[in-house]
Amino acid sequence: MICQAVERARSHKIFSWWLFLFTLASGGCASLDPGELTSCVKYTWRFQRPIPDDPALRFLGKVREETARCRGGEDAVALRRLPWVDWQNYWATGDATSRSYGPAGGIGHLLPNGRGIDGALLDLTYQRLEMIKFNLFDNSGTYEKYMRLLGDPAGVFHDPYDEMRVPEKTPLSGTAANPEYARLTAHGLTVHADGTQECHGELIRFRDRNGYCNDVFNPLMGSTNQPLARNVQFEAATFLDLDDQKISRETRNRHDHRLSLYKPNPQLISRKLFTRDQSTSENCHEGRGSATEPSTCHYEKATWFNVLAAFWIQFMTHDWFSHLDEGRNSSTMMGMGCTEELAKTIHCRPGDQTGQALVHTEDPGTFRIGDKEHLKKAHKTTLNRVTAWWDASQIYGYDETSTLRAKKDPADAARLLMRQVGEQPQESRKQEGWKQGYLPVLDQSDRGHMNPAWEGQEATAFPDNWSIGLSFFHNLFAREHNKFVEVFHQQDPEKDSGLRRPEHPDAPVPYKDVTPRELFEIARLVVSAEIAKIHTIEWTTQLLYDEPLDKGMNAQWSGLFESFPAVASAMSNSMKDLKKSGDVAEANLKYSAYAAGPGIFGLGNAIHSCWHVFFCPDKWNFTDLNDINGGTHHFGSPFNFPEEFISVYRLHPMLPDLLEYRDMSQPDRIVQTMPVVDSFRKKATGVMEHTGLANWALSMGRQRLGALTLMNHPQFLQNLPIDANGGRIDVAALDIIRDRERGIPRFNEFRRQYGLRTLTSFDDFIDHSLEESAKHDPAKQRELDRQRDMVARLREVYGSHVCHKFKLVDGKQEPNRITDAQVNEDGTPIDDCLGAADGATIDNIEDLDTIVGWLAEPVRPHGFAISETQFQVFILNASRRLFSDRFFTSSFRPEFYSHLGVEWVMNNGPAGRCVERSWLLFEKVDPSPLKCILRRTIPELEQELEHVVNAFDPWARDRGRYYDLRWKAREGAASDDAFVEATNTSARENRK
Repeated sequence: MICQAVERARSHKIFSWWLFLFTLASGGCASLDPGELTSCVKYTWRFQRPIPDDPALRFLGKVREETARCRGGEDAVALRRLPWVDWQNYWATGDATSRSYGPAGGIGHLLPNGRGIDGALLDLTYQRLEMIKFNLFDNSGTYEKYMRLLGDPAGVFHDPYDEMRVPEKTPLSGTAANPEYARLTAHGLTVHADGTQECHGELIRFRDRNGYCNDVFNPLMGSTNQPLARNVQFEAATFLDLDDQKISRETRNRHDHRLSLYKPNPQLISRKLFTRDQSTSENCHEGRGSATEPSTCHYEKATWFNVLAAFWIQFMTHDWFSHLDEGRNSSTMMGMGCTEELAKTIHCRPGDQTGQALVHTEDPGTFRIGDKEHLKKAHKTTLNRVTAWWDASQIYGYDETSTLRAKKDPADAARLLMRQVGEQPQESRKQEGWKQGYLPVLDQSDRGHMNPAWEGQEATAFPDNWSIGLSFFHNLFAREHNKFVEVFHQQDPEKDSGLRRPEHPDAPVPYKDVTPRELFEIARLVVSAEIAKIHTIEWTTQLLYDEPLDKGMNAQWSGLFESFPAVASAMSNSMKDLKKSGDVAEANLKYSAYAAGPGIFGLGNAIHSCWHVFFCPDKWNFTDLNDINGGTHHFGSPFNFPEEFISVYRLHPMLPDLLEYRDMSQPDRIVQTMPVVDSFRKKATGVMEHTGLANWALSMGRQRLGALTLMNHPQFLQNLPIDANGGRIDVAALDIIRDRERGIPRFNEFRRQYGLRTLTSFDDFIDHSLEESAKHDPAKQRELDRQRDMVARLREVYGSHVCHKFKLVDGKQEPNRITDAQVNEDGTPIDDCLGAADGATIDNIEDLDTIVGWLAEPVRPHGFAISETQFQVFILNASRRLFSDRFFTSSFRPEFYSHLGVEWVMNNGPAGRCVERSWLLFEKVDPSPLKCILRRTIPELEQELEHVVNAFDPWARDRGRYYDLRWKAREGAASDDAFVEATNTSARENRK
């Protein structure tokens, strides 16, 4: 015990110095302002903020007054009173106007701009550490063990989980033989006498079709049909159809029987709070447009994000999670909430129906730690019907059935099957793109392994909810897969590919000896890694368009010390020691913090035991499972996506109703507008083949997507055709229903569970800081008027109630406590009155659906397309999906990817096109991996992409300087129809 205490003290000292260096960098004293100077001294002297033991005492993103002044001056101090996070008000966290200029300006770490950026990163680090400590709730049965280990200083968090073993019998029957168990044991799954399982042989080499053996000691983790996790306490999951005794006291107090599946009515919410105003549109017709007349459908636009980005996230979510079984919900149908009476006042359809969600209900069981009782899992659980890994399963498959839809080329089984469409063009670049082809379609030969609704659209593993955007990305990455195979075949056949086989681990495998099956799987590894890289350092940095997040996301991928490999390697070695620590809670936090040094990608894929790294041999061993798995970290809880993550990715407002179609021959002209609804399912396939990938890349690359705000849902989704008999459904209302079925807490409790401040009334959705400037700025006045109108609508839909600070419990008067996730600033419980007087009439803000709340948030960090509430969920889960995947950490090596594969991922493709080498042989890799793929697979875009820095920023927009969000044409694009129309619209609004 003494040795353990000494080790913990030594480890804590190292951790403290790491955070001290960060603190000093973000709180140095180089400032000409005496007030800031004094605050910086106080802030640095106080040293680091402790991570609390009680989740109710979290950071909340709110800093002390001297900290705010040091990092952002008096403006940051003044804005601390608002409920939103403080870091968005620090120096240099916005556009150029947020920077400090003059003698004390600059970006150096001890100067104001550096203090602001580093301070923001430090705040985000603390929030992530708190969530790793308080927000991991696994639904597969491991939660009790996790909680007991957290409280045991001698616990060991790297032991395999019994619940992550592949079952010998099928989980549903419990008696029938599990065919997957038989398949895995035949190919290398070893089952020991004590029941533990390990993956060997072929199972360690590539991504398994069902997601097994990513973690070689926990083979079931992340595989298809595993329970989705939670990020909120099981007791906080809001299943309001349960008996009162099964609902926590705090939840009952919060809502007091005001809620049900249809109350407040989801159709009313959709029509009153989500519907786009089309009063200034032409021939919109509920998003269907007109086939004969010019059509426009108004929507609020995000100036710095394009429609490619909207379809990209749909492409991603199909890889990450799905509640549906082959595109189907339960066969038990239910209404959508529209009654005959309601249809008289709002535009809804009483006949709309949908299948109930696939939800499993069971007694979760309980356990006690001390005097507190905990649920072992949520009362209701759902399965993730795809793998949880970032494995491009939407392309390649996630089970036996889906893999049959991913068709291989019979002439070369390493390639995906593609076909040429139309006549071969004469121009060389168009000809090169034409030869790469398009995906085949699902036809009558596929009826045994597909939903009949998918027939006639592109053949791919996940063909549900098919659209023109999905058609684009699936064709794009099928071409990229084949392009990698083509270049692989061009390598020196005698040269060592880097690949190794478990039966002969020391024998080099020349390129000529790599089999078609192996090459197909290598290509899948490469494409999966490319997709993860694009999402992490390109899509996300445009979604969250400011300096702290640009630095943070790139650090997550490649590390803060990318330019200092010796430092990065030393930190990586220290992290290995942390994984051996017995103190689970402390080791988890340190591991997460240290990862910013070397970055997560490639973590643990080299082992150096020297005190230096220069000429130090790499001792990583292909035959050692601990080395193969060594870079992963699950922080004590098996990885799967949580239900809350799925909820905040309901991003339907990003879609316009009409797509602005362009032709490469006249890129500045919008040739026509095409309803998105006319490009669904097999219609998308026909449209894509008729018009081509290049034209759609141009069209979606230049068009702005919709802003994530209230009153901005696509009308076509509120009136979406679902069958040939004229049946329709309101997808916006369905989003509300699904969140309620799956127990997503309402907005305020959702924020508290993630460590954000409580809102006390609907008036908090008004940005009062606009009031003074709005007097002189028509645009700000319009925004302020819009927010006030939204608040009035929220009150109309959600209502109010008379609050009670106390209630009788067993004859005693007790505080009417509504949450145990947070307390008031004075340490008292948060009660039903939210700071108002007992008996006051207050807004039903506790009843607000989460999606409504985050769409209503009026204050967001600069360049954020999403709200701070959505972002909080992202902070935790974005890093976990990398930490847990060995193919992104310790197995990112040539033994699995090949030498060409590793170089392809690191350099965004083969040498030459996206890598520039100076005469000193220094390399500069193009920062846009998606741009590189577009250039390879659609060579007709070469000239259009010349000006593109980030492929998700509208291609004709001038990015300006330092995170400028203005809608301004780049050089050579002033005549683009979108900029001409924007100028005319702005002039009309100002005249009003």
